[in-house]
Amino acid sequence: MATDPRSASPQATSAQALAERPFAWFDFVMAAFVTILLLSNVLGAGKVAVIQLPGIGPWPFGAGILFFPIGYVLGDVLTEVYGYARARRCIWAGTAALLFMAMMSWVVVALPPAPEWGGQAAYEAVFGQVPRIVFASIVAFWAGEFANSYVLARMKLLTGGRHLWMRTIGSTIVGQAVDSLIFYPLAFLGAAGWTGSLVLKVLATQWVLKVAWEVLLTPLTYAVVATLKRREGVDVFDAGTDFTPFRARL
Repeated sequence: MATDPRSASPQATSAQALAERPFAWFDFVMAAFVTILLLSNVLGAGKVAVIQLPGIGPWPFGAGILFFPIGYVLGDVLTEVYGYARARRCIWAGTAALLFMAMMSWVVVALPPAPEWGGQAAYEAVFGQVPRIVFASIVAFWAGEFANSYVLARMKLLTGGRHLWMRTIGSTIVGQAVDSLIFYPLAFLGAAGWTGSLVLKVLATQWVLKVAWEVLLTPLTYAVVATLKRREGVDVFDAGTDFTPFRARL
């Protein structure tokens, strides 16, 4: 009687042994990763929302924080299920997509509008981007995601694949710290209305909130990782992996 591969236990193997193997679900996870990255930057980054906190009152926050951390969860899933080398490809794909989005936004906004079209001001308000902030966002994403993936892959080797929660939260603490330490000073330090203390306060607040999101999403991460490992049939360990970020080969 044949065994359903979807119900079989995943087999531990090295990433190098699977360098040329196709995976059934990898492309879908990569597409979700890049999609969330782009949409969180387009739709969420420019809006400051507010929430009423008991005993504190109104508390402003960047709307992008609701969805951007999901990209880090998917980054964890990519590294945990498919290994660092494939996660590295996804990070480069996301970086290229961000660069193209920034270029396309600049070109489209800069095109002279037709005289009868009255939406230019609104279009500029939504899609017009400050080059400094765009540059900071791309650099911070690139460095933070690679730090996140590296720490998770290394911790998986050190723990022998145990304690997934420790790896996902630990890697997010490091990755989001790198992201925040690069983005907020690079984007806002010295800008009008931004004092050094305000940059530090926003940096620390956003870092804590993003890590808290990762903790809250841990059950979802467990479910997604377990399902993908079972369906792919492998549990990838990065023994012998070249961890340089500056390559695309598996």
